[in-house]
Amino acid sequence: MNIDLLKRLCETPGVPGHEHRVRDLIAAEAADLFDTIETDVMGSLVCTRKGEGDDPERIVLACHMDEIGFLVNYVSDKGFIHVSPVGGFDPRNLFSRRVLVCTDEGDYRGIMNAEGKPIHISSPEDRKKVPEATDFFVDIGLGAAAKEKVRVGDFVVMDEPLVEMGDRIVSKALDNRIACWLGLEVVRKLLADGRSHKCQLTVAFTVQEEVGLRGARTVAHDIRPHIGIGIDTTLACDTPGVPERDKTTELGAGFGLHMKDSSFISDRELVREFEALAKANDIPWQRTILAAGGQDGAALQQAAAGARAIGIVVGTRYIHTVCEMIDRRDLLAARDILAAFVARH
Repeated sequence: MNIDLLKRLCETPGVPGHEHRVRDLIAAEAADLFDTIETDVMGSLVCTRKGEGDDPERIVLACHMDEIGFLVNYVSDKGFIHVSPVGGFDPRNLFSRRVLVCTDEGDYRGIMNAEGKPIHISSPEDRKKVPEATDFFVDIGLGAAAKEKVRVGDFVVMDEPLVEMGDRIVSKALDNRIACWLGLEVVRKLLADGRSHKCQLTVAFTVQEEVGLRGARTVAHDIRPHIGIGIDTTLACDTPGVPERDKTTELGAGFGLHMKDSSFISDRELVREFEALAKANDIPWQRTILAAGGQDGAALQQAAAGARAIGIVVGTRYIHTVCEMIDRRDLLAARDILAAFVARH
């Protein structure tokens, strides 16, 4: 398993609208895997392997590159950097976090914390308050000089490394760098196994998914796929304090066959086809419904004249935090089922 690639993907910063570093990494990895590699006007990296015949079936795998993060919206005279979120955060997970402030001239390590008093001088009422995401600020330790280094519109990401814990992998930005990993490794597996495909296969490494599926929508309008597959994380709430019925997925139980979320419902016949392939190839899977949220599969399904669409997902604990956790067996199951599907078309 190419852990080094996943580590580099997760640790490369890239928030909505600022995915360029991740795109450059993927483009270098993809160079020998695809017939054409293009960057569209929004910044999505569109990688295509040609199909057979004059009008082959068009299949798109959508793998969004962006991670949740922040844009700088103000720097005070004392050098405190105030931020605006791009993506959904639970503010309870943001206290005293190491972050990276990314500018055109260089990156600065910093600490994120919320406005307010430390525990030694706060009242019981103070300690019960949960701030909004916009109440957090960043301190890069430069004092007033920070105002000369950091500008409005620079971006901020969490600063944590990928670590392996047995069969589990923990990192920030597994949502959705695991999909970027899959977009590359599915093709590598096809080539390593000597399997071909008749379809035109496009792997679209999309932008701005976390703020509204924006990049996938423009890709879908351009390519007009017959089949669209949104590849993403989903919840794995198989942890203490969550009722069994709300766990969504269970780590180690296989890839997630995404049935429904707030943005779309997967195509019924594609669900049947993926399940039959999983059974035939002895690949573990679990059906899953996400109570709220959306993913790029919806944009592929609904753009232009529409497409048959489905989601293939990997269960993730502690999602949208700096310590997202997946099981490598689920990730490999997702790779194997996608390779089997593409080889069948």
